[in-house]
Amino acid sequence: MTEKFEARVELDDIGAAAEIFGKHDEHLVQVERTLGVQVVARGHALAITGEQEKVEQAKEILTQLNNFYQAGNHITAQEVGYAIKSAQGGLKNALESIAREVAMISARGKQIKPKTIGQQKYVEAIKNNDIVFAVGPAGTGKTYLAVVMAIKALRGKQVGRLVLTRPAVEAGEKLGFLPGDLQDKVDPYLRPFYDSLYDILGVENTQKYLERHIIEIAPLAYMRGRTLEDSFIILDEAQNTTPEQMKMFLTRLGFGSKAVITGDITQIDLPKGQVSGLVNAVKVLKEIKGLGIHVLTGDDIVRHPLVEEIIRAYEREQ
Repeated sequence: MTEKFEARVELDDIGAAAEIFGKHDEHLVQVERTLGVQVVARGHALAITGEQEKVEQAKEILTQLNNFYQAGNHITAQEVGYAIKSAQGGLKNALESIAREVAMISARGKQIKPKTIGQQKYVEAIKNNDIVFAVGPAGTGKTYLAVVMAIKALRGKQVGRLVLTRPAVEAGEKLGFLPGDLQDKVDPYLRPFYDSLYDILGVENTQKYLERHIIEIAPLAYMRGRTLEDSFIILDEAQNTTPEQMKMFLTRLGFGSKAVITGDITQIDLPKGQVSGLVNAVKVLKEIKGLGIHVLTGDDIVRHPLVEEIIRAYEREQ
């Protein structure tokens, strides 16, 4: 019979216990089920019992969550899941590290910050390089964080405008059969940019920037022949560019500009046999100094926990 081990985590107040436990104890149940330990409240402390290695991991997780809460953050299942993964991976104080960096305050007063170490390193890569490639699965914050950093650069007067673009590649639908004029046809492909801007800036501010052409959202084809100076440029869904389109985009960069190129190389919608411009660029340009290539993984997914399970299930089938 395995010997039981016990450890305690001292909490600063009752509020911390409520946050760590979660609604209907869902956070605590998540920790107990994952590690096979038992956690009970004893006054202003949590007592953990189970196998020694698992108890030590649980102690690290609960300590991280307590410190995260004391830093003024709200604990969700997302933070609990990340604390579990970081503790199992031997990372110490992972939540505390990312809690300290606030990228921006949204129009509604929400703190926008990296939610994983991978996202934190992505933000640092954008700060330190004029061109950054961000490759990773859905839900890792590739586009959203790029838009956050673009708006931050605009507000800090580091750039004079934002240019947000995507290739209008048909993923099952044909553009010609969609109703409306050309702008109506391509708008659905650009909708994720609008969603991010509305969340960060609010609808009114976004519309003002668009009307004054400080923010431009357009299909990739509209970039041809231009030189974009004093701009923060984001190319999203870059896995659906051809090598020729990617070269065209990268050579648009003018003085005082910064570019972020994002994409998921597991979701390429190009015709069969067509090489992805993103895959090709990462291979060809990896040795260039001043150009960052950052890979986000399933550990950086910040959507519903089921999204991570779905992505991992598809990866196993490939």
